[in-house]
Amino acid sequence: MKLNCAIIEDLKVAADYLVRCCEKSEQLEVKGHFPDVKSALTFLNKNTVDLLFLDVEMPGATGFELLDNITYKPKVILTTSKEEYAYNAFQYNVADFLKKPFTYARFLEALGKVTSMQGPSAGATNPGNHIFIKSDGKLVRLNNDDILFIESMGDYVKFVTSEKKYITYNTIKNLEEKINKDCFMRVHRSYIINLLKIDDIRENDLFINGIEIPISKNLRADVLKRLTIL
Repeated sequence: MKLNCAIIEDLKVAADYLVRCCEKSEQLEVKGHFPDVKSALTFLNKNTVDLLFLDVEMPGATGFELLDNITYKPKVILTTSKEEYAYNAFQYNVADFLKKPFTYARFLEALGKVTSMQGPSAGATNPGNHIFIKSDGKLVRLNNDDILFIESMGDYVKFVTSEKKYITYNTIKNLEEKINKDCFMRVHRSYIINLLKIDDIRENDLFINGIEIPISKNLRADVLKRLTIL
């Protein structure tokens, strides 16, 4: 099965070379290539990829700034002409560091490191008991059991716990594909809820911690199927 990847590189000749390497390997599907961090973030925070080929020095912001602001953790292969970024690469736990210009053989070596890191569930829905979200410039760990519901706010979403609310750049559609479906369910175009936190249901609304949340009429039957009703 091919890995999805994105290329963030401002030099067209370098980006084109990477695309050719990806196609030649027959192991990667390029979902997009972007000349700057801003356009890359717009795509990456709405779409999931397994791997980034990431240049460091680009117009407007650096590749490391992209890694600081992305809302999930794909594997990363840095591509740069300057060896001084190797220490930063280590700090960001990147899979490999390709110093330009690099050969196709060196490209395959880096790709091999990534594929060896991919577990059997690569690309699957997160089965764990927690997630990490990017909020206020840092990665915050949220245990599934602490999340009451997730609410859409246009290009952002709000994670609501009993103690605090966290806003992060993402979409409900994107989250629906990643969350643990054993405990979370989308009940409305704007809401994903923790099924274990439902207090009661009245007609086309449910209540969690005293907060009223609408249920789409076409999803109400699916919600009821997920509940233990005696």
